[in-house]
Amino acid sequence: MSDPTFDFTVYKLDHTGHEVWQYPARVLERGLNHVRLEAYFNRDDMDLGYTVFKRGDRFIETFYAERWYNVFAVHDRDDGALKGWYCNVCRPAEISEAAVRCDDLALDVWVSPAGEVTVLDEDEFAALPLAEHERRPALEALQSLLADANSGRLPR
Repeated sequence: MSDPTFDFTVYKLDHTGHEVWQYPARVLERGLNHVRLEAYFNRDDMDLGYTVFKRGDRFIETFYAERWYNVFAVHDRDDGALKGWYCNVCRPAEISEAAVRCDDLALDVWVSPAGEVTVLDEDEFAALPLAEHERRPALEALQSLLADANSGRLPR
């Protein structure tokens, strides 16, 4: 995006802290320990089986500095309809004035608008060489996400 309001950068990092992907975003809201962003999917269409992410889909992304997850509300590029929520289990985000950095820990949750919940990549998470002091809060984050999904408390 060349829009100057998209002057914030999201850095997706792997579990070792190495950059995997970066993309521009626009800040919608800042709190003491979170940031809510608007971004547009900038990759080729991806059929994930449970949904299709299309180039230009609108993502409303919430990153937390004290939680072991982030939540993306995904809206269709064509009609704006909510496709669902993509939730990443990750280390707490590092939020600065111009960027957010987040170490992805492979474990994800997809929640459809109807409330159907799918836990993704459990095998990948299990294979990560994480210490117990990281594995435990990551699994607690998964339980928190599942509780929020089941009670309809995911951010829009």
